[in-house]
Amino acid sequence: MKLLLLGKNGQVGWELQRALSVLGEVVALDRHPATTPYGTLSGDLSDLDALRATIRAVAPHVIVNAAAYTAVDKAETERELAHTVNALASGVMAEEAKTLDALLVHYSTDYVFDGTGTTPWRETDAVAPVNYYGATKLEGEQLIVASGCKHLIFRTSWVYAARGNNFAKTMLRLAKDRESLNVIADQIGAPTGADLLADVATAALQQTLDNPALCGIYHLVPAGETSWHAYASYVIEFARANGEPLAVQTINPIATTQYPTPASRPLNSRLATDKLRDAFSLHLPDWQSGVTRMLMEALNK
Repeated sequence: MKLLLLGKNGQVGWELQRALSVLGEVVALDRHPATTPYGTLSGDLSDLDALRATIRAVAPHVIVNAAAYTAVDKAETERELAHTVNALASGVMAEEAKTLDALLVHYSTDYVFDGTGTTPWRETDAVAPVNYYGATKLEGEQLIVASGCKHLIFRTSWVYAARGNNFAKTMLRLAKDRESLNVIADQIGAPTGADLLADVATAALQQTLDNPALCGIYHLVPAGETSWHAYASYVIEFARANGEPLAVQTINPIATTQYPTPASRPLNSRLATDKLRDAFSLHLPDWQSGVTRMLMEALNK
């Protein structure tokens, strides 16, 4: 089996290189041109013609898109770029997947919802993005579905990885120098590890190739929920218990309104995962287990 992976060096793409490698030949690309057995190819989602040519050159059985424009605040002003990468490129991948009869695996976000209420969002709930990033991701979803290609779309939230920067590492860095931190306490979600996103997608795509009736949109986050404030507290308590010298004494809970950003953020990022767990017979671990593993890796470097 031949798989084309886009966004290979992002948090999720890096984990997908590992997870997908057991399934067959993985042609993994980022936005820079690379020499492959299929010629010099680029996975730059801002160049739609080159993207289309790349997919045709590889002619994969599965396209896995882990690339996206994810600068939520900058998307408010860099609208054309965000729209091209998140929406139009998704449409190109979907059209080419349809032509090839390939399966397209794609990641989306809880930001397609308006973030109201306190109950976890279901796949069938009404969408209403509160920022431009969310709007472009939603349009990407819609173009994929409209194409009629075989697809798996995984909506997720609060993604982190041991590799690269993330919220937990930022909190630890600040906690070393500051006695007091202010962290938002009224946004609720589930920190989701890139390794979980890669492993679940790999398991799901194998089952979907055997049973295309499984195609569709799924919510993928670990079990449980937390706020950014409680997440930060968990990280700092864990680090301190593991011998990290930290200056921080107090972690103050603040409201989203006290930390204005160019793009609005949803308060309710909870996602219901029943559909995913039932369809693919999967168990999702609690969010703390993934964060703990990531912290062990980060603290032992």
